[in-house]
Amino acid sequence: MSAISFSYPSFHTAHSWNNPKGFGKVRKQQAGKLHVKCLSKNGNPTSLQNAVRVGVLGASGYTGSEVLRLLANHPQFGIALMTADRKAGQPISSVFPHLSTQDLPDLIAIKDADFSDVDAVFCCLPHGTTQEIIKGLPKHLKIVDLSADFRLKDLSEYEEWYGQPHRAPELQKEAIYGLTEVLREEIKNARLVANPGCYPTSVQLPLVPLIKASLIEIKNIIIDAKSGVSGAGRSAKENLLFTEVTEGLNSYGVTRHRHVPEIEQGLSDASGSKVTVSFTPHLIPMSRGMQSTIYVEMAPGVRIEDLYQQLKLSYEDEEFVVVLENGVIPRTHSVKGTNYCLINVFPDRIPGRAIIISVIDNLVKGASGQALQNLNLVMGFPENLGLHYLPLFP
Repeated sequence: MSAISFSYPSFHTAHSWNNPKGFGKVRKQQAGKLHVKCLSKNGNPTSLQNAVRVGVLGASGYTGSEVLRLLANHPQFGIALMTADRKAGQPISSVFPHLSTQDLPDLIAIKDADFSDVDAVFCCLPHGTTQEIIKGLPKHLKIVDLSADFRLKDLSEYEEWYGQPHRAPELQKEAIYGLTEVLREEIKNARLVANPGCYPTSVQLPLVPLIKASLIEIKNIIIDAKSGVSGAGRSAKENLLFTEVTEGLNSYGVTRHRHVPEIEQGLSDASGSKVTVSFTPHLIPMSRGMQSTIYVEMAPGVRIEDLYQQLKLSYEDEEFVVVLENGVIPRTHSVKGTNYCLINVFPDRIPGRAIIISVIDNLVKGASGQALQNLNLVMGFPENLGLHYLPLFP
Protein backbone atom coordinates (compact mmCIF):
# COMPACT_ATOMS: atom_id res chain seq x y z
CA MET A 1 0.00 0.00 0.00
CA SER A 2 1.57 3.24 -1.05
CA ALA A 3 1.19 6.86 -0.08
CA ILE A 4 -0.59 9.57 -1.98
CA SER A 5 -0.63 13.30 -1.47
CA PHE A 6 -3.26 15.91 -2.07
CA SER A 7 -3.54 19.58 -1.35
CA TYR A 8 -6.01 22.18 -0.16
CA PRO A 9 -5.74 25.47 -2.06
CA SER A 10 -6.90 27.48 0.95
CA PHE A 11 -4.06 26.34 3.22
CA HIS A 12 -0.49 27.56 2.81
CA THR A 13 2.79 26.86 4.57
CA ALA A 14 4.30 30.28 4.24
CA HIS A 15 5.40 30.10 7.85
CA SER A 16 6.14 27.55 10.53
CA TRP A 17 5.68 27.85 14.26
CA ASN A 18 9.16 27.99 15.73
CA ASN A 19 8.62 29.87 18.98
CA PRO A 20 9.13 27.33 21.80
CA LYS A 21 6.22 28.89 23.64
CA GLY A 22 3.86 29.02 20.64
CA PHE A 23 1.37 31.88 20.33
CA GLY A 24 4.13 34.19 19.10
CA LYS A 25 6.74 34.80 16.49
CA VAL A 26 6.94 32.85 13.28
CA ARG A 27 9.73 32.57 10.82
CA LYS A 28 9.50 32.47 7.07
CA GLN A 29 9.83 29.14 5.36
CA GLN A 30 9.33 28.08 1.80
CA ALA A 31 5.89 29.02 0.59
CA GLY A 32 3.56 26.49 -1.00
CA LYS A 33 0.43 24.45 -0.53
CA LEU A 34 0.00 22.22 2.47
CA HIS A 35 0.25 18.61 1.34
CA VAL A 36 -1.61 16.07 3.43
CA LYS A 37 -0.60 12.44 3.24
CA CYS A 38 -2.58 9.27 3.61
CA LEU A 39 -2.21 5.82 2.13
CA SER A 40 -4.30 5.08 -0.89
CA LYS A 41 -7.08 2.51 -0.73
CA ASN A 42 -6.14 1.27 -4.18
CA GLY A 43 -2.39 1.31 -3.60
CA ASN A 44 -1.62 3.80 -6.36
CA PRO A 45 2.12 4.43 -6.64
CA THR A 46 3.37 7.87 -5.62
CA SER A 47 6.51 9.83 -5.01
CA LEU A 48 5.98 9.76 -1.24
CA GLN A 49 7.58 6.38 -0.78
CA ASN A 50 9.18 7.21 2.56
CA ALA A 51 5.99 7.78 4.53
CA VAL A 52 5.79 5.98 7.86
CA ARG A 53 2.75 3.73 7.52
CA VAL A 54 0.43 4.16 10.48
CA GLY A 55 -2.59 2.19 11.66
CA VAL A 56 -5.30 3.64 13.90
CA LEU A 57 -7.07 0.99 15.97
CA GLY A 58 -10.40 2.19 17.31
CA ALA A 59 -10.80 5.03 14.82
CA SER A 60 -14.51 5.53 15.56
CA GLY A 61 -13.96 7.02 19.04
CA TYR A 62 -13.06 10.56 19.99
CA THR A 63 -9.36 9.90 20.54
CA GLY A 64 -9.20 8.00 17.26
CA SER A 65 -10.81 10.86 15.35
CA GLU A 66 -8.38 13.31 16.95
CA VAL A 67 -5.45 11.17 15.82
CA LEU A 68 -6.84 11.32 12.27
CA ARG A 69 -7.30 15.09 12.45
CA LEU A 70 -3.75 15.64 13.67
CA LEU A 71 -2.21 13.23 11.14
CA ALA A 72 -3.78 15.23 8.29
CA ASN A 73 -1.04 17.83 8.80
CA HIS A 74 1.82 15.44 9.51
CA PRO A 75 4.56 15.54 6.86
CA GLN A 76 5.92 12.03 7.54
CA PHE A 77 3.06 9.78 8.68
CA GLY A 78 0.57 8.21 6.27
CA ILE A 79 -2.55 6.32 7.32
CA ALA A 80 -2.43 2.71 6.12
CA LEU A 81 -5.46 1.28 7.90
CA MET A 82 -8.19 2.18 10.37
CA THR A 83 -10.21 -0.25 12.45
CA ALA A 84 -13.63 0.00 14.08
CA ASP A 85 -15.29 -3.37 14.53
CA ARG A 86 -18.86 -2.07 14.80
CA LYS A 87 -18.38 0.29 11.85
CA ALA A 88 -16.44 -2.12 9.62
CA GLY A 89 -16.98 -1.52 5.92
CA GLN A 90 -18.02 2.09 6.35
CA PRO A 91 -16.16 5.17 5.13
CA ILE A 92 -14.91 7.55 7.80
CA SER A 93 -17.33 10.21 6.51
CA SER A 94 -20.28 8.13 7.76
CA VAL A 95 -18.81 8.06 11.28
CA PHE A 96 -17.19 11.50 11.44
CA PRO A 97 -18.56 13.85 8.77
CA HIS A 98 -15.97 16.47 9.68
CA LEU A 99 -13.31 14.15 8.20
CA SER A 100 -15.11 13.65 4.88
CA THR A 101 -12.55 15.80 3.02
CA GLN A 102 -9.80 13.31 3.84
CA ASP A 103 -8.92 10.51 1.40
CA LEU A 104 -8.79 7.70 3.92
CA PRO A 105 -9.20 3.92 3.74
CA ASP A 106 -12.52 2.45 4.80
CA LEU A 107 -12.88 1.15 8.34
CA ILE A 108 -12.25 -2.55 8.87
CA ALA A 109 -12.49 -5.04 11.72
CA ILE A 110 -9.26 -5.68 13.60
CA LYS A 111 -9.40 -9.38 12.67
CA ASP A 112 -9.20 -8.36 9.00
CA ALA A 113 -6.30 -5.96 9.38
CA ASP A 114 -3.05 -6.76 7.57
CA PHE A 115 -0.17 -5.25 9.49
CA SER A 116 2.59 -6.47 7.19
CA ASP A 117 2.74 -3.06 5.49
CA VAL A 118 2.33 -1.04 8.69
CA ASP A 119 5.17 0.51 10.71
CA ALA A 120 3.35 1.86 13.77
CA VAL A 121 -0.10 1.95 15.37
CA PHE A 122 -2.09 4.21 17.61
CA CYS A 123 -4.26 2.00 19.79
CA CYS A 124 -7.40 3.95 20.73
CA LEU A 125 -9.40 1.05 22.14
CA PRO A 126 -11.15 0.78 25.53
CA HIS A 127 -9.17 -0.44 28.52
CA GLY A 128 -9.49 -4.13 29.21
CA THR A 129 -9.69 -5.08 25.53
CA THR A 130 -6.39 -3.54 24.52
CA GLN A 131 -4.00 -5.95 26.27
CA GLU A 132 -4.78 -9.05 24.26
CA ILE A 133 -5.02 -7.12 20.98
CA ILE A 134 -1.59 -5.56 21.46
CA LYS A 135 -0.22 -8.93 22.58
CA GLY A 136 -1.28 -10.35 19.23
CA LEU A 137 0.24 -7.61 17.06
CA PRO A 138 3.41 -8.25 15.04
CA LYS A 139 6.60 -7.49 16.97
CA HIS A 140 7.94 -5.10 14.35
CA LEU A 141 5.25 -2.52 15.12
CA LYS A 142 5.87 0.57 17.21
CA ILE A 143 2.81 1.12 19.42
CA VAL A 144 1.35 4.06 21.30
CA ASP A 145 -1.52 2.83 23.47
CA LEU A 146 -4.05 5.47 24.52
CA SER A 147 -5.91 3.15 26.90
CA ALA A 148 -5.05 2.70 30.57
CA ASP A 149 -3.92 -0.90 30.14
CA PHE A 150 -0.16 -0.37 30.34
CA ARG A 151 0.13 2.74 32.52
CA LEU A 152 0.35 1.11 35.93
CA LYS A 153 3.58 -0.73 36.69
CA ASP A 154 2.07 -2.64 39.62
CA LEU A 155 -0.19 -5.33 38.15
CA SER A 156 -2.00 -5.88 41.44
CA GLU A 157 -2.87 -2.18 41.48
CA TYR A 158 -4.25 -2.50 37.96
CA GLU A 159 -6.47 -5.37 39.08
CA GLU A 160 -7.65 -3.43 42.13
CA TRP A 161 -8.64 -0.29 40.20
CA TYR A 162 -9.81 -1.83 36.93
CA GLY A 163 -11.54 -4.89 38.33
CA GLN A 164 -9.77 -7.59 36.31
CA PRO A 165 -6.35 -9.21 36.17
CA HIS A 166 -3.87 -7.92 33.64
CA ARG A 167 -3.71 -10.28 30.65
CA ALA A 168 -0.35 -9.23 29.20
CA PRO A 169 2.06 -8.96 32.14
CA GLU A 170 5.09 -9.59 29.93
CA LEU A 171 4.22 -6.54 27.83
CA GLN A 172 3.67 -4.42 30.93
CA LYS A 173 7.36 -4.86 31.76
CA GLU A 174 8.24 -3.48 28.33
CA ALA A 175 5.88 -0.51 28.32
CA ILE A 176 7.26 3.01 28.84
CA TYR A 177 5.00 5.62 30.43
CA GLY A 178 4.60 8.43 27.91
CA LEU A 179 4.62 11.70 29.85
CA THR A 180 6.70 13.29 27.13
CA GLU A 181 8.31 16.25 28.87
CA VAL A 182 9.31 14.12 31.86
CA LEU A 183 10.37 10.82 30.24
CA ARG A 184 11.51 11.92 26.80
CA GLU A 185 14.74 9.89 26.66
CA GLU A 186 13.06 6.64 27.73
CA ILE A 187 10.29 7.15 25.16
CA LYS A 188 12.76 7.53 22.31
CA ASN A 189 13.87 3.91 22.71
CA ALA A 190 10.44 2.39 23.38
CA ARG A 191 8.51 -0.08 21.27
CA LEU A 192 5.35 0.23 23.39
CA VAL A 193 4.39 3.59 24.89
CA ALA A 194 1.62 3.82 27.51
CA ASN A 195 0.11 7.21 26.76
CA PRO A 196 -0.90 9.03 29.97
CA GLY A 197 -4.47 9.80 30.95
CA CYS A 198 -5.85 13.32 30.67
CA TYR A 199 -6.13 14.12 34.39
CA PRO A 200 -2.69 12.65 35.19
CA THR A 201 -1.14 14.77 32.43
CA SER A 202 -2.68 17.99 33.74
CA VAL A 203 -1.61 17.17 37.31
CA GLN A 204 1.87 15.73 36.83
CA LEU A 205 3.22 18.41 34.51
CA PRO A 206 3.06 21.12 37.20
CA LEU A 207 3.74 18.92 40.24
CA VAL A 208 6.63 16.68 39.12
CA PRO A 209 9.21 19.51 38.83
CA LEU A 210 8.18 20.97 42.20
CA ILE A 211 8.37 17.60 43.95
CA LYS A 212 11.74 16.78 42.38
CA ALA A 213 13.07 20.12 43.62
CA SER A 214 11.66 19.45 47.15
CA LEU A 215 9.76 22.75 47.03
CA ILE A 216 6.41 21.32 48.13
CA GLU A 217 5.34 18.83 50.76
CA ILE A 218 4.13 15.50 49.43
CA LYS A 219 1.34 15.37 52.01
CA ASN A 220 -2.00 17.18 51.81
CA ILE A 221 -2.03 17.57 48.02
CA ILE A 222 -5.61 18.35 46.99
CA ILE A 223 -6.64 18.20 43.33
CA ASP A 224 -9.94 19.67 42.13
CA ALA A 225 -10.20 18.73 38.43
CA LYS A 226 -12.85 19.45 35.80
CA SER A 227 -13.29 17.91 32.36
CA GLY A 228 -15.42 18.42 29.29
CA VAL A 229 -17.87 15.65 28.36
CA SER A 230 -15.71 14.17 25.60
CA GLY A 231 -13.46 12.81 28.35
CA ALA A 232 -16.14 10.21 29.03
CA GLY A 233 -15.88 8.80 25.51
CA ARG A 234 -18.41 8.41 22.69
CA SER A 235 -20.57 5.57 24.00
CA ALA A 236 -24.25 6.35 24.51
CA LYS A 237 -24.84 6.70 28.25
CA GLU A 238 -27.84 8.16 30.04
CA ASN A 239 -25.78 10.40 32.33
CA LEU A 240 -24.08 11.95 29.28
CA LEU A 241 -27.27 12.98 27.47
CA PHE A 242 -27.53 16.71 26.74
CA THR A 243 -30.34 17.24 29.24
CA GLU A 244 -28.40 15.38 31.93
CA VAL A 245 -25.21 17.41 31.47
CA THR A 246 -26.17 20.90 30.36
CA GLU A 247 -26.62 23.76 32.86
CA GLY A 248 -25.09 21.71 35.64
CA LEU A 249 -21.92 20.47 37.26
CA ASN A 250 -21.39 17.15 38.96
CA SER A 251 -18.60 15.29 40.71
CA TYR A 252 -17.98 11.66 39.82
CA GLY A 253 -15.61 8.87 40.77
CA VAL A 254 -15.25 10.42 44.22
CA THR A 255 -12.27 8.70 45.96
CA ARG A 256 -12.32 5.92 43.32
CA HIS A 257 -11.47 7.51 39.98
CA ARG A 258 -9.16 5.22 38.02
CA HIS A 259 -6.65 7.99 37.34
CA VAL A 260 -5.77 8.21 41.04
CA PRO A 261 -3.18 5.38 41.04
CA GLU A 262 -1.63 6.77 37.85
CA ILE A 263 -1.24 10.22 39.42
CA GLU A 264 0.17 8.76 42.62
CA GLN A 265 2.56 6.51 40.70
CA GLY A 266 4.05 9.48 38.83
CA LEU A 267 4.31 11.70 41.89
CA SER A 268 5.81 8.87 43.95
CA ASP A 269 8.45 8.28 41.27
CA ALA A 270 9.31 11.98 41.40
CA SER A 271 9.49 11.96 45.21
CA GLY A 272 11.19 8.62 45.77
CA SER A 273 8.56 7.83 48.39
CA LYS A 274 4.86 7.04 48.45
CA VAL A 275 2.58 9.98 47.64
CA THR A 276 -1.16 9.88 48.33
CA VAL A 277 -3.42 12.62 46.97
CA SER A 278 -6.97 13.80 47.44
CA PHE A 279 -8.45 13.86 43.94
CA THR A 280 -12.00 14.75 42.90
CA PRO A 281 -12.98 15.06 39.23
CA HIS A 282 -16.01 16.95 37.92
CA LEU A 283 -17.93 16.85 34.66
CA ILE A 284 -18.69 20.27 33.17
CA PRO A 285 -21.05 21.04 30.25
CA MET A 286 -18.54 21.70 27.47
CA SER A 287 -17.27 19.40 24.74
CA ARG A 288 -13.55 19.54 25.46
CA GLY A 289 -11.10 21.09 27.86
CA MET A 290 -9.72 20.33 31.31
CA GLN A 291 -8.63 22.34 34.32
CA SER A 292 -6.87 21.01 37.39
CA THR A 293 -6.73 23.32 40.38
CA ILE A 294 -4.16 21.94 42.80
CA TYR A 295 -3.67 22.98 46.43
CA VAL A 296 -0.25 22.28 47.92
CA GLU A 297 1.76 23.03 51.05
CA MET A 298 5.13 24.65 50.42
CA ALA A 299 8.25 23.26 52.08
CA PRO A 300 9.62 25.32 55.01
CA GLY A 301 11.22 28.55 53.84
CA VAL A 302 9.87 28.26 50.29
CA ARG A 303 8.05 31.21 48.70
CA ILE A 304 5.55 31.40 45.85
CA GLU A 305 8.25 32.98 43.71
CA ASP A 306 10.41 29.87 44.21
CA LEU A 307 7.65 27.66 42.81
CA TYR A 308 7.12 29.97 39.88
CA GLN A 309 10.80 30.18 39.00
CA GLN A 310 11.21 26.40 39.24
CA LEU A 311 8.36 25.86 36.81
CA LYS A 312 9.77 28.52 34.45
CA LEU A 313 13.18 26.87 34.59
CA SER A 314 11.80 23.37 34.09
CA TYR A 315 9.81 24.29 31.00
CA GLU A 316 11.75 27.18 29.47
CA ASP A 317 12.85 25.02 26.52
CA GLU A 318 9.56 23.16 26.12
CA GLU A 319 7.26 24.05 23.27
CA PHE A 320 4.03 22.64 24.62
CA VAL A 321 4.19 23.46 28.33
CA VAL A 322 3.85 27.19 28.93
CA VAL A 323 4.20 28.89 32.32
CA LEU A 324 2.21 32.11 32.02
CA GLU A 325 3.28 35.53 33.23
CA ASN A 326 2.76 36.29 36.91
CA GLY A 327 -0.89 36.76 37.79
CA VAL A 328 -2.33 35.45 34.50
CA ILE A 329 -4.99 32.80 35.10
CA PRO A 330 -4.95 29.83 32.66
CA ARG A 331 -8.19 29.35 30.71
CA THR A 332 -9.37 26.27 28.83
CA HIS A 333 -10.32 28.51 25.89
CA SER A 334 -6.62 29.21 25.42
CA VAL A 335 -5.72 25.58 24.65
CA LYS A 336 -8.78 24.31 22.76
CA GLY A 337 -7.73 22.07 19.89
CA THR A 338 -4.02 22.28 20.74
CA ASN A 339 -1.27 20.27 22.40
CA TYR A 340 -0.45 23.02 24.90
CA CYS A 341 -0.55 22.88 28.68
CA LEU A 342 -0.77 26.28 30.37
CA ILE A 343 0.29 26.57 34.02
CA ASN A 344 0.49 29.22 36.71
CA VAL A 345 0.89 29.36 40.48
CA PHE A 346 -0.75 31.67 43.00
CA PRO A 347 -0.42 32.32 46.76
CA ASP A 348 -3.20 30.87 48.90
CA ARG A 349 -4.79 32.98 51.61
CA ILE A 350 -3.63 30.30 54.04
CA PRO A 351 0.02 31.02 54.86
CA GLY A 352 2.46 28.45 53.51
CA ARG A 353 0.11 27.10 50.87
CA ALA A 354 -0.05 27.63 47.09
CA ILE A 355 -2.67 27.18 44.35
CA ILE A 356 -1.53 25.78 41.00
CA ILE A 357 -3.77 25.92 37.93
CA SER A 358 -3.13 23.75 34.88
CA VAL A 359 -5.26 23.60 31.72
CA ILE A 360 -5.13 21.30 28.69
CA ASP A 361 -7.38 20.09 25.91
CA ASN A 362 -8.31 16.65 27.21
CA LEU A 363 -8.43 15.17 23.68
CA VAL A 364 -5.11 16.62 22.50
CA LYS A 365 -2.45 17.07 25.19
CA GLY A 366 -4.58 14.78 27.34
CA ALA A 367 -4.72 12.04 24.70
CA SER A 368 -4.13 12.10 20.92
CA GLY A 369 -1.75 15.07 20.74
CA GLN A 370 0.58 13.65 23.35
CA ALA A 371 0.31 10.28 21.58
CA LEU A 372 1.50 11.87 18.34
CA GLN A 373 4.25 13.69 20.24
CA ASN A 374 5.36 10.30 21.58
CA LEU A 375 5.25 8.48 18.24
CA ASN A 376 7.30 11.29 16.70
CA LEU A 377 9.96 10.60 19.33
CA VAL A 378 9.83 6.84 18.84
CA MET A 379 10.23 7.19 15.08
CA GLY A 380 13.08 9.70 15.39
CA PHE A 381 11.21 12.79 14.17
CA PRO A 382 10.98 16.21 15.85
CA GLU A 383 8.27 15.76 18.45
CA ASN A 384 6.26 18.79 17.32
CA LEU A 385 5.53 17.47 13.80
CA GLY A 386 1.81 17.58 13.06
CA LEU A 387 1.07 19.51 16.24
CA HIS A 388 1.34 23.13 15.12
CA TYR A 389 -2.23 24.17 15.83
CA LEU A 390 -3.21 27.46 17.39
CA PRO A 391 -6.15 27.47 19.83
CA LEU A 392 -9.68 27.63 18.44
CA PHE A 393 -11.34 30.80 19.71
CA PRO A 394 -14.07 31.80 20.25
